[in-house]
Amino acid sequence: MVTLARSFERYQTIYDWRHYVSLIERKPGALRNGAPFKTMPESLRELQRQLLMHPGGDRVMAQVLSTVMLHGLDDVLRAIDLALAAGRVSGEHVLNVLARLKEPRQRPAAVETDLVLTEPPEANVGRYDSLRNQQEAGHVE
Repeated sequence: MVTLARSFERYQTIYDWRHYVSLIERKPGALRNGAPFKTMPESLRELQRQLLMHPGGDRVMAQVLSTVMLHGLDDVLRAIDLALAAGRVSGEHVLNVLARLKEPRQRPAAVETDLVLTEPPEANVGRYDSLRNQQEAGHVE
């Protein structure tokens, strides 16, 4: 866990948003105006901004933040960046990307066979056109 520098100045409050993750699991509405969550990394704040546009977005954001304790901040941020780069983002998308980043890549096993291709396949678009013309002939407007 990252520790913050201690401040000995008067009237200064330093928050670590990760300390409040268990709270937002019970009360996700605290994400909207909670001061600790204004100190989150930029990609987390962008995800929050996009998720809060939809009903239940604060609950989804709470689910994503709870994965930080399990998978680590760097992996979650990488998954969020990939999901944001893909365009339309959702909590499920972020969790899916995170799961794919975590699972080891497996190559399919090589298949040995005695089968040999003697005649290469041909693209037969004429067959497709004939099927399409039959369907269009039966279609009445």
